[in-house]
Amino acid sequence: MRVTTDRVCIVMMSAIGDTVHVLPVLHSLKKANPAMHVTWILQPGSAALVRGHHLVDEIILFDRTKGWRGFLDIRSQLQTRSFDLVLSLQVYLKANIILSFIKAPVKLGFDRARARDLNWLFTTHKIPPHAMQHVQDQYLEFCEWLGAPTSPVIWELGPWNREERDWQRSFYSQLDRPAAAIVIATSKLQKNWLPERWAEVCDALYADFGLQPVLVGGRSPVEVEFERVILERTEHKPLSALGNGGLRGLVGILDGAALVLSPDTGPLHISVALDRPVVSLIGYSNPKRVGPYRKFGDLMIDAYGEPAENYPISMENRKDRMPGITVQDVLEKVQVWRANYR
Repeated sequence: MRVTTDRVCIVMMSAIGDTVHVLPVLHSLKKANPAMHVTWILQPGSAALVRGHHLVDEIILFDRTKGWRGFLDIRSQLQTRSFDLVLSLQVYLKANIILSFIKAPVKLGFDRARARDLNWLFTTHKIPPHAMQHVQDQYLEFCEWLGAPTSPVIWELGPWNREERDWQRSFYSQLDRPAAAIVIATSKLQKNWLPERWAEVCDALYADFGLQPVLVGGRSPVEVEFERVILERTEHKPLSALGNGGLRGLVGILDGAALVLSPDTGPLHISVALDRPVVSLIGYSNPKRVGPYRKFGDLMIDAYGEPAENYPISMENRKDRMPGITVQDVLEKVQVWRANYR
């Protein structure tokens, strides 16, 4: 390793998908130094995903809902700690503030071109400039700088203990056919597909593919409304599991599904980490940057680019692309799944 890494702190606090992308970084670092003690600063929602993971030694919670009190609380927790290395994987203002509280001789961050919100001012060392690439590969650049191995890429997610495995078995005992888990909505409206089209897909999954559609996600107002429309319009009613078991329950459901269908959101990346075949519907974000990583590309529906467009990898978002995805587009990908993965 290029620097001492006995005590490492990771700053990546919020997005579920990004939390998933950090796990291969942990595997890489611990492979290089098995004695490493890893502290991870996380917000409560994402913390639920990795609590109990054997590679995470300590979680420090940052409660953003407390406003400035949340920053004062985490500053107090960090006052008595020191680290050899900090990985600044999140380049937002809130992360910069927390980064300033941490005592460490090496605070490793992105190069200046990629360090948004003046993140480069808060780090002591930078990874080399690199052309834009998939988010997972960007995080693995930190391992390359440190001299840690980056292959194979390992995540390790799933039911963690006996109680959670029992919950998973109990959930699936109510089904009489393989499950197709459908992530019906995201927190960003531009990433969402149309609920009436999900309803058509649900009926086809049941009648034509012998699958039991299961609606998964949280219970935000958007998701609840999508659930209402889907249940109202389907002939073969899907099982709704919105909010069932929280985030860890969602992982358990995805882990047991024969197929997952998802827009660009955290459960898409959870499915990839679990090695569950996933039909991904992507139109708003650049799929070369945020699509399923190295798996299930043949199941991805790319509505971001025009036909035959060789667009570059970028952070550019494109609005109003998701309605261009048809029910037939999705069912054709389910056919590919049946031929290649079932």
